Amino acid sequence: MTQQKSTMKMPDHEMAGMPMAHQSQPDHTMGEMSMGNGHMMHMGNLKRKFWVSLILTLPILVMSPMMGMRLPFQLTFPGSDWLVAVLGTVLFLYGGGPFFSGARGELATRKPAMMTLITLGIGVAYLYSIYAVVANNLFHVTPVVTDFFWELATLIDIMLLGHWIEMNTVMNAGSAVDALGKLLPQVAHVQDAAGHVSNVRLANVQTGQTVVVRAGEQIPADATILTGSSAVNESLVTGESAAVKKTVGDSVIGGSVNGTGTFTARVTGTGETGYLAQVMTLIQNAQNAKSASENLADRVAGYLFYAALFVGIFAFIVWLNLTNLAGALSVAVAVFVIACPHALGLAVPLVVARSTALAAQNGLLIRNRDAVEQVKALKFALMDKTGTLTQGQFKVNHLLSLTSAHDDQAILQLMANLEAGSSHPLATGILTAAKRAGLTVTAAQDPHQVTGMGQFGTIDGTTYGLVAVTYLDQHQLAYDHAQFQALAAEGNSLSYLIGNDQVLGLVAQGDQIKPTAAKLVTYLKQHGITPVMLTGDNQETATKVAQAVGIDQVQARLLPEDKERLVGQYQQRGQVLFIGDGVNDAPSLARADIGMAIGSGTDVALEAADVILVASDPADVVAFLKLAHATNRKMTENLWWGAGYNLVAIPLAAGILAPLGFMLDPMVGAIVMSLSTIIVAINAMTLRLDRPRN
Repeated sequence: MTQQKSTMKMPDHEMAGMPMAHQSQPDHTMGEMSMGNGHMMHMGNLKRKFWVSLILTLPILVMSPMMGMRLPFQLTFPGSDWLVAVLGTVLFLYGGGPFFSGARGELATRKPAMMTLITLGIGVAYLYSIYAVVANNLFHVTPVVTDFFWELATLIDIMLLGHWIEMNTVMNAGSAVDALGKLLPQVAHVQDAAGHVSNVRLANVQTGQTVVVRAGEQIPADATILTGSSAVNESLVTGESAAVKKTVGDSVIGGSVNGTGTFTARVTGTGETGYLAQVMTLIQNAQNAKSASENLADRVAGYLFYAALFVGIFAFIVWLNLTNLAGALSVAVAVFVIACPHALGLAVPLVVARSTALAAQNGLLIRNRDAVEQVKALKFALMDKTGTLTQGQFKVNHLLSLTSAHDDQAILQLMANLEAGSSHPLATGILTAAKRAGLTVTAAQDPHQVTGMGQFGTIDGTTYGLVAVTYLDQHQLAYDHAQFQALAAEGNSLSYLIGNDQVLGLVAQGDQIKPTAAKLVTYLKQHGITPVMLTGDNQETATKVAQAVGIDQVQARLLPEDKERLVGQYQQRGQVLFIGDGVNDAPSLARADIGMAIGSGTDVALEAADVILVASDPADVVAFLKLAHATNRKMTENLWWGAGYNLVAIPLAAGILAPLGFMLDPMVGAIVMSLSTIIVAINAMTLRLDRPRN
């Protein structure tokens, strides 16, 4: 099965001062939240409406009967019913305003839901209460008709309070975005060409400028160190608690904290191009995107609406025949109020907001929210070897000339010239060896890479290539198979230097397995996920690494198209997670059900992935899987809280237990609904990420 994935593009507008992702966030004191389809409600306005409505409610509680009963502290005097009606009308129009607007939006899109139900409930209660006042005081009917102003007032107050709490919780769940934006300092120390240092506002710092970062300061922007060194604390950005040693040529992330050293660095990313801005955009996109669970919640809410409408009308008709209009309306109002899918609409978004924020704080960047929900169906975890299970930091163990025309030194020189400027782990090992040998590296002419095969270029008029053994086999170039087997059996990755269709030399490089790789494999097996290694390296080296970490299924000497083909084959047997980092992994990352790229990988791989591991640690794969399982569990719990109570409450509100003397009052219905909302919010905020460090 082929899965199409969307890629996220950063906004094109200019940045100033701090990442646009942070600039676009609403102020927490006047935040906005949807109050129905298309209608937005300011938090400041909602807070004010609640307090004004509560003040209007107090005299209503004193003068109006509760559930038809007069309490000892309640006051009645000539005209008190009319005063309650006036206060109730003001409260109905003022406090109910947000619900009327939300209902209009829902009805305009022909999708009646929570706001329509609330409006129906308070509308019926208000109109019937006005009728009761007029009937009692002008027409003096008997028996006296009981009004619902007490229930109307408390219902509006509880609904407003529930929305206020909801908005607070939503904004608290998304506050990680603002926290990330505040990591950047406001001023940077910019050094000019003459070496003079001046303080420049962060908004004016340009890519390519040189900044000075002193001991204990926050790094103002993404940059590459030019001079000096230090230990940098990246915990606030990546979640990695240990300080990371940084020296000349290393990259540093804006927002991380410098240690005791001072260094100069060339700015590589500011504004929207910086790491923090991209992280914040990832969080926002993930929180705003619709997921499968949310679509399910919407469908459930729709079913509940029509179920409540049917039950409410049916109960009204039945009770109208059994009692009177007042009793029938009371039952109908209770049904409509208790069925409001308020908590259901909140159930999934709150969990997702909390989950994506937790993930980003711990160096797990979720680009595709559906990946979290697909974890529960995973059957296979396919992974690359180099840079994923191993460090990707190669050391030359053997360097051999295979021709009398070149000695070992000359072979190393040719290899280094071919690899000049390359950041591939194998290239880094060769360049490091050349540097230690005191060789001067000169880049080859017309350098180009054949993905999965090797690096090619022209040196002194001759075209050379540094290739894998797969290339030799495909082009039928002779080499010593026994020698290859012996070196590969030691766990080496072998590359051959060729020129004029002749094998000139070989280099065997060793890599180190990451300390947490075996723990990842163990976790996958314990949870019923089959780990599989897919690598372009030789079979012998791949097998040795696989045995060391506990992987039983190994596919070696693969080209990018081979990996993608195998991903498709495994998908026919179940959901597939693919973990990789290189250009040759990008097709597989895009094809897999969940593509996971390690943070040190190439831009192409990162763009194709659903999840990015900033710290490049296999333990973070486990962390993501644990977080995904916890997130799915919280979603399920919240969906039950948001909808499950309706299955019990709606029949109770309709009077199914009336023969036993139990009826659910409209006010009690409002309290139950609001309690369900609060429980859903609290449950979402209890989501935690258990991420042990090694």
